[in-house]
Amino acid sequence: MSSQITAPQVRSMKGDSRIVCLTAYDYTSGRIADRAGVDVILVGDSVGNVVLGYESTIPVTLEEMEHHVRATSRAVERALLVADLPLGSYGSSVSQAVDSAVRLVKAGANAAKLEGDYCDEVRAIQKTGIPVMGHVGFTPQSVHNFGGYKVQGRKNKSEVIRMAKSLDDAGVFAMVLELIPAELSTEITKSVSAPTIGIGAGIDCDGEIQVFHDIMGLAEKTYKHTRVFAHSGKAMIRGARQYAQAVRERSFPTEENSF
Repeated sequence: MSSQITAPQVRSMKGDSRIVCLTAYDYTSGRIADRAGVDVILVGDSVGNVVLGYESTIPVTLEEMEHHVRATSRAVERALLVADLPLGSYGSSVSQAVDSAVRLVKAGANAAKLEGDYCDEVRAIQKTGIPVMGHVGFTPQSVHNFGGYKVQGRKNKSEVIRMAKSLDDAGVFAMVLELIPAELSTEITKSVSAPTIGIGAGIDCDGEIQVFHDIMGLAEKTYKHTRVFAHSGKAMIRGARQYAQAVRERSFPTEENSF
């Protein structure tokens, strides 16, 4: 059995080998991602969109995140397991951020991730012994502030760069760059010591993060920033239809499936 990847190991991968990250939300997706050999598994608050049926990540609660972290952690043996701090679990105070991160680690996470310019919170969480991943560019929890799902860094380039450098100085072991121009992500990647993990941010990031349901063909929509690597959704619908037909035709169960 391979030893589990640590946050310092992920940080040391910058400039060496690209970091492969994938979301997972339960035992099954966690097991698939881990056995596939990804380096980092993120229990993202995107669970709200792809598992819980919310229109955004905003309704996701800390209790829901704890539930999905527990389920996913039971399957993960090799990858670094990172958990998102959801909206409302870290914005009120530094102590709130620390308490929320501790809850997710007690649920099974190895590290926490938060969105935006929360450098004091990053330092305080790390002081408790919990590694922190940052997130700049488009941050889904701020979708109402942005006026929708929009690429960031075209008009506010200097602000995105400032935030990335601030989080780097605060000591994040890695940072997600989401929906920013490729040229800007290249500049940020070269200017920070922490590895950058892109999503819709070009090829020059130190790694890539994608949503499990998007790459597996389980999402209802397709997006520019991703690619379907396995058409699992179509295969599952086909299998369910075949099952339904077999039941209605009385060709299942057979004697072989009976006791």
